[in-house]
Amino acid sequence: MDSVIESKPKIPGEEFSRVALTPEASDLLRLLWGQHGPLMFHQSGGCCDGSSPMCFPAGEFKTGDADVLLGTFELPDADGGTLGELDFWMSREQFEYWKHTKLTVDVVPGRGSGFSVEAPEGKRFLIRSEIIAFPGQ
Repeated sequence: MDSVIESKPKIPGEEFSRVALTPEASDLLRLLWGQHGPLMFHQSGGCCDGSSPMCFPAGEFKTGDADVLLGTFELPDADGGTLGELDFWMSREQFEYWKHTKLTVDVVPGRGSGFSVEAPEGKRFLIRSEIIAFPGQ
């Protein structure tokens, strides 16, 4: 089994990954990239699927001062190259609750939110979290 893909840190002053992708998440993202082009994730703290990361075509979900860019993935293609970069955003309010966790994006069977691009595939992204002490915190 392939290993997880770690994000490049984007929070100023941090040198460690806060977010990772499972091989299954990477596979689904490659499929979705082929259908929709460049992608992005946003994790909010809202109701319903608010605890699931939402995947959108890059730039479709507008981010701003109320959001934190946790990391950027170099999404590999099937040939060992790179499709491009995929950002993982989180609402600033949600980040305050989760700032001591390492997040791993995984995939499970089922239908998530109709707004997230994986919904028609019969799969949904979810977050697996692990509480850890990050350097400097």
